[in-house]
Amino acid sequence: MFSPDDRTRDEGNSGSVGKGDRREDILRHATASSGPLVSIGIPVYNGEQFIGQALDCFLSQTFSDFGIIICDNDSHDKTEQICREYARREPRIRYYRNESNIGVAGNCRRVLDLATGKYFKYAAHDDLCAPQFLERCLEVLERHPDVVLAYPKTKLLNELSGELVEYEEGMNLQSARPSERFIQLMRQMRLCNTIFGLVRTVELRKTAGYPAYLGGDIVLMAELSLRGKFYEVPEYLFYRRFHPSAASSIKDQKQLETYLEPSLAKRERIHRREWNHLVGHFRSTLRTPLPIAERARLILALLRILLWKRKELFKEL
Repeated sequence: MFSPDDRTRDEGNSGSVGKGDRREDILRHATASSGPLVSIGIPVYNGEQFIGQALDCFLSQTFSDFGIIICDNDSHDKTEQICREYARREPRIRYYRNESNIGVAGNCRRVLDLATGKYFKYAAHDDLCAPQFLERCLEVLERHPDVVLAYPKTKLLNELSGELVEYEEGMNLQSARPSERFIQLMRQMRLCNTIFGLVRTVELRKTAGYPAYLGGDIVLMAELSLRGKFYEVPEYLFYRRFHPSAASSIKDQKQLETYLEPSLAKRERIHRREWNHLVGHFRSTLRTPLPIAERARLILALLRILLWKRKELFKEL
C-alpha cells in the first residue's frame, strides 16, 4: 500500500524553516498554550474506502498537539462505524454526525465553527499527508506572523494506475501588497490544493467562508490572500488522491451543485459560475480592510477580468 513516509524519506530536510535546536524552540513555544494548537477539520460523506488511511496519516504526524474534528454528512456506508471506532481509541478525535446532508460547503463551514485551535487545516477524507506535514507548516506560521497560510508541495496520486505526479502549485505569494498576491493567485490558480494547507484560524474566520457554488474554494483562497502571505514549504508532503468516486470526477454540473449544497437541487438555478466568482471577488475586496490604493488596484484588476471574460459572462445571463 502507498506510504507517504516511504515517499518522503529521501526528500531530506532542505525545505524546513528551522534546523536543529531552533526548530525545537519553535515547536516547544507553540505547544506551551492550553488546548490543541492545531484543529484538523475533516468533512466526510460516504468515505469508508479511504477515511481510515487519512486518519492514520494524521495520527502518525511528528507534531502531535492537534485535534481532529470529523463532520459526517449523513453517510450511508460504514463511515460512521469506522470514525466512531477511531474516536473511541484516540481522544484527539471528535466525531459529529449531521442529521441530514447539508452539502460539502455547509459541512466545511461546520468543521471550522467547531475548531478551537490557533491554526486550522481542512482535510479531505481521501487524501494523504506525510508525517512531517504539520511540523513543517507550523514552523513557518510560528516564525512568520505575516504568513496566513503555509502549504507543502503536492504530488497527485492516481488511485487506479498508482501513478504519482509532481504538481507545481505556484502559490508562494510573498508580495507585501495584497493586490499583487491576489493577482498572482488569479493568474496561476488551477487545482486549489492550497485550501488543504495550515492556516491561521482567526484570519480564515474573517472571510465569508466556504461558498456554496462551483469553484468556491478558489474565491475563498483569493480572499484569504488579501489578509496575508502564502508560503510554500519546498517538500512534497501532500498527496492528493484522484479516484472514480472523488468530487473531482463529477462532471454533471447539477450533480456538482447538489454535492455542494443539496438545497440547490430543489429550485431552478441558472448556472453562472463566472458571475458567482466575479461577484464573490468584488465582495471580498470590499469586505477586507485595505488601503484605498490597494482596493482601487483590485477593483481595476476585476474590471479587466470582466472584460476578458465578457463572452462567458454574457452567455451565463
